Amino acid sequence: QVQLVESGGGLVQAGGSLRLSCVASGLTFSRYGMGWFRQAPGKEREFVAAIRGSSGSTYHADSVKRRFTISRDNAKNTVYLQMDSLKPEDTAVYYCAASVSGSYARTDMYDYWGQGTQVTVAS
Repeated sequence: QVQLVESGGGLVQAGGSLRLSCVASGLTFSRYGMGWFRQAPGKEREFVAAIRGSSGSTYHADSVKRRFTISRDNAKNTVYLQMDSLKPEDTAVYYCAASVSGSYARTDMYDYWGQGTQVTVAS
């Protein structure tokens, strides 16, 4: 059975950094596009970043460009989200997701989801 387990969330001051990790099991990781999404209280889940399985091409939401970086290590079945220059508006639960079809910004294109990890940025 497929499992995605996120870690690395926590409380950080504005301007600080965090690195999220998501370890996948039960799937051929290199064949899946991986994405990071986030959901703040009272808001819809929104796209943060995605990375293709084969080419490693990356895509980032405009709101996080030049601050967040998605990467992956296929040997470790792990996708990362390096978050720098964090802002209070980045506070949310962050989810990783896997898509056999590629990498997309739409939540409905993903097949598997993790449970999420809380990121809180204090002003």
